[in-house]
Amino acid sequence: MSTNFLKIVVNPEPVGYTPPPFPSLYWPFPVSGTQTSYLYDAKSMWRFTLYWTLICVVGVHIAAAGYAMANQTKNWKVIWIVPIVYLLVGGVEALIAGNVVGGLLGGVYTVGYLRMSTWVPLSWGIINALALILASFAIQGGL
Repeated sequence: MSTNFLKIVVNPEPVGYTPPPFPSLYWPFPVSGTQTSYLYDAKSMWRFTLYWTLICVVGVHIAAAGYAMANQTKNWKVIWIVPIVYLLVGGVEALIAGNVVGGLLGGVYTVGYLRMSTWVPLSWGIINALALILASFAIQGGL
């Protein structure tokens, strides 16, 4: 009984709230009125973060596969497997990173009774992709 009371009293969602459709990005500077989109529930926060991470990380892997294919003009019989392997690896990495980061973001924002702008999941998708790029370099080479 007390959980229902707390859910009603401290629920940050507006009355009649429905999560916005993906991607629901808006122009952040007010031009005329408010056109903002916010996420209030942890499931939507997790879902948006997972989708953006998939898009960003798989996009980086597709670009890397294209670069690898462009440099291997002699091996056209075997090079077709590179995009498939890169997509599989990038998809698995994105699923893991998107689930972990999305779950953490959803938990933190929900516990703090905060609303999340739809730009935050995009930012974390880009951060996840950049972290993978940074992790691909050997640190010992710079010493």
